Amino acid sequence: MHRTSHRPAVGPRLRLAAQARARCNKLGRDRREAERRHTGSATLSPKEQIGPTGRPLPTFPAPKELRSHGPARIIAMCNQKGGVGKTTSTINLGAALAEYGRKVLLVDFDPQGALSVGLGIRAHELDTTIYNLLVSRGTDIHDVIQHTATPDLDVLPANIDLSAAEVQLVGEVAREMVLARVLRPVADEYDVILIDCQPSLGLLTVNALTASHGVIIPLECEFFAMRGVALLVETIDKVTDRLNPRLEIDGILATMYDGRTLHSRDVVRSVVDHFGDKVFHTTISRTVKFPDATLAAEPITTYASHHGAAEAYRQLARELIARGDAA
Repeated sequence: MHRTSHRPAVGPRLRLAAQARARCNKLGRDRREAERRHTGSATLSPKEQIGPTGRPLPTFPAPKELRSHGPARIIAMCNQKGGVGKTTSTINLGAALAEYGRKVLLVDFDPQGALSVGLGIRAHELDTTIYNLLVSRGTDIHDVIQHTATPDLDVLPANIDLSAAEVQLVGEVAREMVLARVLRPVADEYDVILIDCQPSLGLLTVNALTASHGVIIPLECEFFAMRGVALLVETIDKVTDRLNPRLEIDGILATMYDGRTLHSRDVVRSVVDHFGDKVFHTTISRTVKFPDATLAAEPITTYASHHGAAEAYRQLARELIARGDAA
């Protein structure tokens, strides 16, 4: 008995496959167009990939060499929550900028002095620190600045004495502008000045914001860490309105990111939804190399030069320069 085949002819099968491919191509074009609209100036190409923030990850070119130095752009590394990576980011972003030929001054503005210790400076043994510059006009800032083993990277150290400055400055005229006065004599000698703020929104932090052109907000990839960002942004708005009209948020930096967990990915996407392009494309992953580098009193860029964490801070430096937020 003759059987009638129910399989489509070759011609119709090929047409169906072609139609399916066309639909897939159209969906891909629509998705890329939506991502292009979402990211503004980012240009997509087939080789580009979606970054950890859920946006296309641009390529940030190596910055051009500078022919001269200064005046510095002053950036406060600020978040009133502790343990979010402020000091780690200040040290390693500064070291990465120095690698690209920028002269960088790191200001330790936390009485714990972690930044100073993290670069091998025995701040507790120093006779003069940033505390003396704040409370006494007779101290020359050049005598307080410490050079580090990293070329073009200097530190203005701090120790526990700084905790007394907040009380002593209360009665000062223009007390919010004391740090700006302290930094003024060296502003033309550096390309970038990074201020490592203490985990509070007290007078020292307000001084740092008043002295700065921009703010970087390190944000740990935890939902609890997100709760304080609104309060910090409100404080930044008040400083901008009342004390420092030039102040702006340079970006929000996702730290301690773990792409293997849904929680980290959800936090980053949520921050992007709220703050959009203010969120850096660069994210800093959690790694044991950071405490190891701190123990060795080195930036990650020299302690583990080829590690992904070192490259992340180099990418952050390139992104900051590409945005125009650093020389």
